[in-house]
Amino acid sequence: MSFEQNQHEARQKILKALENQHTTVMFSDSLENEMILNMGPQHPATHGVLRLLLRLDGETIVAAVPDLGYLHRGYEKLAENMNYHEFIPHTDRLDYLSPLANNVAYVLAVEKLAGIEVPQRAQYLRVICAELARLASHLVWIGTMAMDVGAVTVLLWGFREREKIQDIWDLLTGVRFTTSFTRVGGMAQDISGEAIAAIKKFLDELPASLDECENVLARNRIFIDRCEGIGYVSKEDSIAIGLTGPLLRAVGVDHDLRRDVPYLVYDKLDFHVPVYQDGDVLARFYVRITEMRESIKILWQALDKMPAGPIHANKPKQVLPRKEKVYGKMEELIHDFMLINFGINPPIGEVYHAIEASKGELGFYIQSKGDGYPWRLKIRSPSFCNIQSLPMMLQGGLISDVVAVIGSLDPVMGEADK
Repeated sequence: MSFEQNQHEARQKILKALENQHTTVMFSDSLENEMILNMGPQHPATHGVLRLLLRLDGETIVAAVPDLGYLHRGYEKLAENMNYHEFIPHTDRLDYLSPLANNVAYVLAVEKLAGIEVPQRAQYLRVICAELARLASHLVWIGTMAMDVGAVTVLLWGFREREKIQDIWDLLTGVRFTTSFTRVGGMAQDISGEAIAAIKKFLDELPASLDECENVLARNRIFIDRCEGIGYVSKEDSIAIGLTGPLLRAVGVDHDLRRDVPYLVYDKLDFHVPVYQDGDVLARFYVRITEMRESIKILWQALDKMPAGPIHANKPKQVLPRKEKVYGKMEELIHDFMLINFGINPPIGEVYHAIEASKGELGFYIQSKGDGYPWRLKIRSPSFCNIQSLPMMLQGGLISDVVAVIGSLDPVMGEADK
């Protein structure tokens, strides 16, 4: 089949999907008519290369179809052609607003497959990484969400605070954006005293900044009017389509993997899971604001309780040796050569492991045939699953509500495109 035929079939499929969605519309006024509106994939309010096809009756949305695939990443297929260590940098690029959380989620799945348990200090360090990533992601969300509905000041405040986290990442990992900080069986390096001091200073200052943002938005009549009752989705529909994270907790479902399926050392930390009932844009705002305050509590506890000790599991045939040892010892050099060239060769089998990322359940399914690379790797990315709720949330709303609803989903197309 030629390229043109493929394109034609794809267009027909999308139009058919639009027509199939509640197409019973009556027009009493002959001046009223329907139109199909393309929104994106280069629209500033669609948060990346998201394309929406909207069927409109005047300004009212009759049906909406999200259309993905403009990044052409193919990272699941890429994983089948590289060893387990080599894929870690690709996880940075999934949700590029919280790369550290992606690093943690991936290595936890690989370690589960290979039967590796990392030392306690590395587990606390991973909790610190994941919660800093949650804060960074939510800070970008609150800024862009506020800007979508007209509050530009909060965008500047959100990015100001996120900049401080990126300075911490620079101290912690050596880079500000694409961190690649975890290793199978440990971490790239230990946390320094300078990084700990920077995190504590940031945690001291952040609550006041969050209060500042919340006070500006929660007392703003325009913000409330544009969020309250907008983008509603029911509890039953949310469960049926597999919503997770802040979207699920905003409809009254008390579910958080950190507490309900504990991993790392979350079961040793005290934190509250915020749940709201309204299921609209405003409820998602309050869930994320409260979550940021809970992340601050978790980070303080993790810093206080983190024990001294190694940050790598004692598995020479599966865990990369430290570079200083590679340069000085023949045995370490041989292990490094074997792991880089032939991989860790986990046993035959399949695993799934998920974490509670900032946008919801981020899980990695790996199928192994005993080779040094995954035979199949599937990523359960929250942005991809959450975007399917857009048709429900948008139907019956106004065209002006679209930006608020998309903003409340907080999608990142890096993990939505397959």
